[in-house]
Amino acid sequence: MKAKANDKVKVHYTGKLTSGEVFDSSEGREPLEFTVGGGQMIKGFDEAVNGMAIDEKKTVEIPSAEAYGERKDELIQEVPKNQLPEDMKPEVGQKLVATNDLGHQTYVSVTAVSEEAITVDANHDLAGKDLVFDIQLVEIA
Repeated sequence: MKAKANDKVKVHYTGKLTSGEVFDSSEGREPLEFTVGGGQMIKGFDEAVNGMAIDEKKTVEIPSAEAYGERKDELIQEVPKNQLPEDMKPEVGQKLVATNDLGHQTYVSVTAVSEEAITVDANHDLAGKDLVFDIQLVEIA
């Protein structure tokens, strides 16, 4: 039996940058569960699991375009400090939730702090990076 579109599957995985640095892993946790082709996973990961058999292991390289996309300069903004909550003490690396005029929320990272403003980046931390995943299919439901 091989995984196909609309199958619920469980996988163990380790995600790495091309440098070998691990950024995420299911090791020591429950396997990751998702529906093949359901849009829950990055495109390259989803495609890698499609056609795998139970207990099969594979390593796949996923270019940034099939992962979190390229970095976009328009997702980097400077925000005047007077638009922040008074009690906020922003620091580089801090993760914030920004809400636009329509009420949509976006996660951003603080990348710079000055006297008058902070710079925030709404790009995914892995945007613009090629990824490598070690995947083991453990269950097809």
